[in-house]
Amino acid sequence: MYFYCLILSIIYKTFIIMKNTITLIIIFAITSTACNFDSEKNDQNKNINKMTIEKEVFGNADGKEVFLYTLKNKNGMTVKITNYGGIVTSLLVPDKNGKFDDVVLGFDNLDDYLEGHPYFGAIVGRYGNRIANGKFTLNGEEYNLAINNGPNHLHGGVIGFDKVIWSAGEIKENNFIGLRISHLSKDGDEGYPGNLGIVIIYSLTNNNELKIEYNAVTDKATPVNLTHHSYFNLAGAGNGDILNHELMIDANRYTVVNSDLIPTGELKNVTGTPFHFTSLKRIGKDISDVEGGYDHNFVLNNFTGEIRKVVEVFEPVSERKMEVFTSEPGIQFYTGNFLDGTEIGKNNKIYKKHYGFCLETQHFPDSPNQPDFPSTILHPGETYSHKTTYKFSVK
Repeated sequence: MYFYCLILSIIYKTFIIMKNTITLIIIFAITSTACNFDSEKNDQNKNINKMTIEKEVFGNADGKEVFLYTLKNKNGMTVKITNYGGIVTSLLVPDKNGKFDDVVLGFDNLDDYLEGHPYFGAIVGRYGNRIANGKFTLNGEEYNLAINNGPNHLHGGVIGFDKVIWSAGEIKENNFIGLRISHLSKDGDEGYPGNLGIVIIYSLTNNNELKIEYNAVTDKATPVNLTHHSYFNLAGAGNGDILNHELMIDANRYTVVNSDLIPTGELKNVTGTPFHFTSLKRIGKDISDVEGGYDHNFVLNNFTGEIRKVVEVFEPVSERKMEVFTSEPGIQFYTGNFLDGTEIGKNNKIYKKHYGFCLETQHFPDSPNQPDFPSTILHPGETYSHKTTYKFSVK
């Protein structure tokens, strides 16, 4: 119990110093039972701006009830999120004619998620992406992580954050509605050191923005690299491949990887390579020149720790546009290379190769073993903070 309250104390002090807008009430959700604090927000703005939140039972996992939350803004944009894995199961946005389609891959029911899936819509961590050979050394001690991707550690291990049941609470404010989810990852989980307390806030605005804010504290130095793993298809989930989408990534360099997708340490200029996306380009234009398809980290320009626009995606038939803003130094662009038609998604649609793309805002892969990469080590007394926004519109 001491550590639970220590987490709250650290976050409180850090957030007061930073004048962070997240309230202490939200942070207390990490351990509401331990410190006997009521984390529910005042309900007075329930229907403001015609924004709504609905909660329903989604199923059961590990003997616990799992819920599905439906958030809807005044424009009709709708996002569904379950507290199992923090998964975004559905995201409805309009096209040029005002027709709504679901633009993320996923399933209609919890059982399909429980049977296993390629991280559809999930929160991944402690460490999103790969750590070579599942090993790193920190403060003179070697740590061995779970191996779950060839010889490497991927997305937090066998039971990463995508497979836990998060505590959840609704948020209703004047300018957004949201869902706060929290989890305590204990010392030794999947091989990681330290007790890590995490709070993530999904929020939906009337500007058709889905915002994700990540915060974490620890009682022992540990690597942290949290991200969101939605597979997007702006033509609609299951409605063909994404190769005709046009993509811009504000990155002059990318991390070169070996055959196991582990960075070699080289940050290569994109000019003259298939990774040149500094202006809008069809995703499929050069994909045949990339062995296996795109699954690479791009070194984003203008990294200062502040949020800025880094990506634009355009789908020419629906004319849907998605912009990505983040405070992170990198983004993993993945083109659904391992989708093979065995996943039957929502509305019984089959998800084949390249039927979705991911844009995972992050620190670089294998950073704990790459001293020249930006550090991902979180120390006691510090607060991990990361903001990402996915904004939708039509051209």
